[in-house]
Amino acid sequence: MSMMQEFKQFAMKGNVVDLAVGIIIGAAFGKIVSSLVANVIMPPLGLIIGGVDFSNLSITLKEAAEGAEAVAFRYGLFLQAIFDFIIIAFAIFLLVKGINNFKKKEEAKPAAPPKPSNQEVLLAEIRDLLKKK
Repeated sequence: MSMMQEFKQFAMKGNVVDLAVGIIIGAAFGKIVSSLVANVIMPPLGLIIGGVDFSNLSITLKEAAEGAEAVAFRYGLFLQAIFDFIIIAFAIFLLVKGINNFKKKEEAKPAAPPKPSNQEVLLAEIRDLLKKK
């Protein structure tokens, strides 16, 4: 088997394709949540604590000089990333919890008893006829 055929067989396995789809959706979901945090949650939170914009919070370690940028400890961006993570983790928790509840509901439904075979139906009719005699 050639190297290309082996790679094709590996790449087309269900787990690899599922993983790729999950990563792509996760990246898109991360962008949505980051936008939610940055544009919807953080502005009111900053207003509540006195109009502070978290992304601009920093401590300047060295001022800008000619030809060199300022060196700053940007802890506001770090706080922003922490809020992003917490919201993403909570959203994934809710998603997994919903899926698990859905699975439990499906498992809880009792399965319908199987339809008796023709032989069983005939035997039951014979039994009923014998009981009548």
